[in-house]
Amino acid sequence: MQQAEQICQKAGVRLTALRRQVLELIWQSHSPLGAYALMEMLEQTSERKRVAPPTVYRALDFLLEQQLIHKVHSLNAYIGCTHPTQNHSDTLFICLHCGFTEEVSSRSIQQAINLSASQQRFSVKQKVLEITGYCSKCKGAME
Repeated sequence: MQQAEQICQKAGVRLTALRRQVLELIWQSHSPLGAYALMEMLEQTSERKRVAPPTVYRALDFLLEQQLIHKVHSLNAYIGCTHPTQNHSDTLFICLHCGFTEEVSSRSIQQAINLSASQQRFSVKQKVLEITGYCSKCKGAME
């Protein structure tokens, strides 16, 4: 949380209580969380009776803009970013069985994307690569 505070302070933006709470819930989960799951969790953990969907989506948008979380597009869910201060592409390994999602930084993947984009005269705005399969625990249990 200290790193998140520093990132927000450096950017001149506020990590409000709600934004902090959403970020904490995302970090406590080792699986991607959807906005509606976050809404339910917020209702259980806060004094608020109900948090409206637009409020949660605004908090998620803020956290995405500050690069504190990643969106798992194939699941329409969110996970915490393991290294928000570094410029990197999002390479996510997603277990199809348990949902465990891990962010992996790979220089070779980034270079391959940049080279391919350059060859196509394409300007990359965002790099997101989602790879599905089975984590070591689930793979071992299936064998």
